[in-house]
Amino acid sequence: MGRAEKVKAVERIAADLGSTDVYYLVDYRGISVGEATDLRNQLREQGASFKVIKNTLARRALEKAGIQGLEEFMEGPTAIAYCHDDPVGPAKVIRDFIKQTSKLSVKGGYLRDHVVSATDVDELAALPTREELVAKVVGGISAPLYGFANVMAGPIRGLVTVLGQVQEQQGQAQNA
Repeated sequence: MGRAEKVKAVERIAADLGSTDVYYLVDYRGISVGEATDLRNQLREQGASFKVIKNTLARRALEKAGIQGLEEFMEGPTAIAYCHDDPVGPAKVIRDFIKQTSKLSVKGGYLRDHVVSATDVDELAALPTREELVAKVVGGISAPLYGFANVMAGPIRGLVTVLGQVQEQQGQAQNA
């Protein structure tokens, strides 16, 4: 790779780092091309991208982007999962991939101006996703409303039942 290509690569990595405020650094040692493609596809479904980077270029890009504290993770084969949406979904994908293949390891990450450890990423993966949280909130809001509507409809249902019984009794009285 020539000097001009390295400069472009550093600029591209710095731009990628600047485009999001959540990313995870992983050691991709041992995964095959097919597994990497599968991981990329799963991450893409969660609104994330996965790119293998060269550590020396990544260090320069971190410096250029003004990001500090990640240099310690730039040892060995490194790939970055850039999260563009919910940070929990990609963390879950990475955790599940590690459980399935035992070939990937999380080095750490960056979460909204904070460097996070591999343990922090694992704890983040244990949280519910944004969609799950929204569903719980909507369920929590709608349950009392449903209950209120049910209580308000109770007297009307009772009246309809009583009127139905009165009509039935009148029908039996006329037939007798």
